[in-house]
Amino acid sequence: MGRDFRLIGTAKNMSKTKLKIKNLYKIFGHKGSSFISSVSNGMSKQELLDKHGHVLGLNDINLDIPEQRIQVIMGLSGSGKSTLIRHINRLIEPTSGEIFVDDENVLNMSQTQLREFRRKKTSMVFQKFALLPHKTVSQNVAYGLTIQGVPEGEAKEKSHKWIDSVGLGGFEERYPAQLSGGMQQRVGLARALATDAPILLMDEAFSALDPLIRTDMQNILLDLQKELHKTIIFITHDLDEALRIGDNIAILRDGKIIQKGDPQEIIMSPADDYITDFIKDINRSKVIEVRSIMQKGTSKGATLKSSCSLEDALKTLNSEKDKQCSVVNEEGKKIGKVTLDAAINALLREKSVKRSEKYK
Repeated sequence: MGRDFRLIGTAKNMSKTKLKIKNLYKIFGHKGSSFISSVSNGMSKQELLDKHGHVLGLNDINLDIPEQRIQVIMGLSGSGKSTLIRHINRLIEPTSGEIFVDDENVLNMSQTQLREFRRKKTSMVFQKFALLPHKTVSQNVAYGLTIQGVPEGEAKEKSHKWIDSVGLGGFEERYPAQLSGGMQQRVGLARALATDAPILLMDEAFSALDPLIRTDMQNILLDLQKELHKTIIFITHDLDEALRIGDNIAILRDGKIIQKGDPQEIIMSPADDYITDFIKDINRSKVIEVRSIMQKGTSKGATLKSSCSLEDALKTLNSEKDKQCSVVNEEGKKIGKVTLDAAINALLREKSVKRSEKYK
């Protein structure tokens, strides 16, 4: 399934920042704040634990998340990704730092303001589904609306709409125990969407599903995002999933962001050996887009969309007499060219490569 709705180039970069995280630290332990300076000066996660009995959760996180985009935060177990997402709605309180949503500092909110923020600005989808076993599908999906004080009839009507949207029409009166894991997660997604919150937090939401159902849920999410344009923060440990759904990706290691950028930047210019090793097994032909390797100038022959994968571009390039094609943006305007040699070289490179300049 293609990401044809993803904005690229100038339009993408102009997206308004919905959420800004600044200098965020989380050190678990009764004297966490006293070790911020040490961590900032280079104390490792292991040293902090061994010498002081404290656990480093987050280390100076700085991240701007664009409005109406899917921001993936990924890393291995223990990297801090779930800790980070739980700071956004203050399920975990930081040791230090700031979190702004629409220019309002979440950390300065009173308990009343925070309660309203959680009810109306954010919704969350969990890995373990977190459905209420004694309530029907319809009641589970309507739960957030009920908390908001929406009248019962209206809440039921809205819940049925979202149940239909995730492909569970006809299951409204079933209970969670009567559903498969994939169906339960659809209920969880419908419940999160029903409140109409602009920010959707998804913590390893599809990780517990088998591969086929997981792909199906990714498709559902991407299809809904085309219509809803939510700001989605999506946590995963799976690189293929991150590359498939993310407009932007931030990779964490030991509580620190090692690299952030769009999927093309991650693949074409890995920041260090850790990232290089992380991406070494991906199918580059399916992930790399021609926009990442295009050059100045144009060609008289066929054209390729800037978002076209190299896998799809190779046949066209090989059929052209001069082995090159013009590259066009979403409006059909020529913005550069790509050659067969450049495409082949991009597929062969395993180490960090310098990105080709983009033209608008």
